[in-house]
Amino acid sequence: MSEITVIYDGDCMLCKNSINWLGKGLSFTPIPFQNGNLASFGLTKAECEKAVYAISGSDKYGGVSAVIFLLNKRGNKISSSLLRLSGPIGSFGYKKIAANRKSLLVKLLARFIAKIT
Repeated sequence: MSEITVIYDGDCMLCKNSINWLGKGLSFTPIPFQNGNLASFGLTKAECEKAVYAISGSDKYGGVSAVIFLLNKRGNKISSSLLRLSGPIGSFGYKKIAANRKSLLVKLLARFIAKIT
């Protein structure tokens, strides 16, 4: 098992395509929350329905913090820094996308990520 575990929504095409893209530059263990033992990570289904989680050792990151952590670990330092510096705007954007996974905008974003993978 990898040093980093990512718990994500296995039913979300944006999530799956993002996991595929992330895997091109980072070694991690992806686990769809629908199939994972969430309690072993100190997570609940309700939490995982709302956000992605990245676990590394005793550190656990959720939502936009997980994205920032993963981008940084993948070597996308500028993207992770910009997202971190965006503060509440980045957090708001993440929450809107996560809450509207079936929207046209999110479907288009999922297609874009699939094309660049």
